[in-house]
Amino acid sequence: MTEMAFRADLLQSQAESSGGTQNAEHNERAIHRLASLGEMTGGIAHDLRNILAIVESGLRLAERRADQPESVRASIAAAREGVDRGVELISQLLAFADHREPNLQVRDLNELVSSSGPFLRYGAGSGVRVRLELGSDIPSCLMDPALFDAAVLNLVLNARDAMPGGGEIWIGTERLVATDCAPGGPAPGTYALLRVKDHGCGMPPDVLRKVLDPFFTTKGEEGTGMGLAQVRAFVQLVRGYLNIASERGTGTTVDLLFPATAAAA
Repeated sequence: MTEMAFRADLLQSQAESSGGTQNAEHNERAIHRLASLGEMTGGIAHDLRNILAIVESGLRLAERRADQPESVRASIAAAREGVDRGVELISQLLAFADHREPNLQVRDLNELVSSSGPFLRYGAGSGVRVRLELGSDIPSCLMDPALFDAAVLNLVLNARDAMPGGGEIWIGTERLVATDCAPGGPAPGTYALLRVKDHGCGMPPDVLRKVLDPFFTTKGEEGTGMGLAQVRAFVQLVRGYLNIASERGTGTTVDLLFPATAAAA
């Protein structure tokens, strides 16, 4: 074999090897995306079920209070808001499947929480009080509004389920400056903090360790195990930080930290 022929064979072999590597990488990315799509579909299905339950509740109340126009209008408004939120969630799924970027926007955390307040109260039910306490000087942060609403609704419904006898869910915001670089903690910087707290049954340490795992649930057939997994995925999407503290018989506190806009960008 001449030197020229040898070099041609070598180049062809390298090209075939490179093509095989690229195909393998492409297949690996496709498999990873399908797995992510499957997990996201499960999470959105869970969120849609929550929203449809609120829509159904609103329509049922409207039927019962047909002789009370103001109550009927309020119930229908809650149901309509649920439909709008469901449409937004489906749009998120379609965008992910179509390789589009998330709908991240610079938003005010207090405005998002305030606008969600009536819907959250409706979802919590008549036996549970949802109290908002919004702080001042909260930094703006990057958000996907639809996924934020779904995450907070998940936290509220979990808190409600932890208080079968009723009670109060406290939702607060504040400005937080992290200075320590503790293992597993948030990176140093300025954050907008959202805290959701209940005084329910709480969780023992063994449950707390697993509670963020997809499909892990303590609710039996009634649970999907996707609620807190969705919250974690949303926080990771916006480069935030999630912390859950719980004690059996005392209650649960969930902190969501969102980087201030400059850090998030």
